[in-house]
Amino acid sequence: METLIENNLDSIVDERVKNIEGWGIDADPENDPTFPMKQKILNGEQSLNYVRPPQQLTNTEILHSNERPGFTSVFGTSSPPSGLSGRLRRYAFRFSEGSSAHWLTLILADRVNVVEGIVDDIRHGHFPNLIKERGLMAEWKYNRVAAIKKIATGVAVTAAIISVMIYKRKNRKLKSV
Repeated sequence: METLIENNLDSIVDERVKNIEGWGIDADPENDPTFPMKQKILNGEQSLNYVRPPQQLTNTEILHSNERPGFTSVFGTSSPPSGLSGRLRRYAFRFSEGSSAHWLTLILADRVNVVEGIVDDIRHGHFPNLIKERGLMAEWKYNRVAAIKKIATGVAVTAAIISVMIYKRKNRKLKSV
């Protein structure tokens, strides 16, 4: 049987990967840990006698894929969606998990949630040490170009936000006069 497997591998496998240690180790069905289950499935047997655990109670908003009919039996409730990041997450779950809009919106929601966390810390009287927490000192020491780019980006974004706020304030004063 080993020679049959080796011959099949020889015909399929490129010479460049044959010398990798462990290559083709799962080619032998007798050595495949999932083989008994695969055999049962192929024979039409029901291989699982699975009883679903009781459903966890929901006391917060849970976001789940629109491709699933309900919740999984157990899920996390430690940080329910809130604020702008929560709105972005709700929007993301309108899309299929195969959609880039779903994942890109979730990534954006994560970034917005970081800013919301910093604002919340400041509001509660804790001023985070962003230079240490973001690793800027180590980056300044070992990768100065990237550190300068990050600092410049932060200054530019902050300046843009401040200028928009000033512009809106001036427009409100002009309209009220």
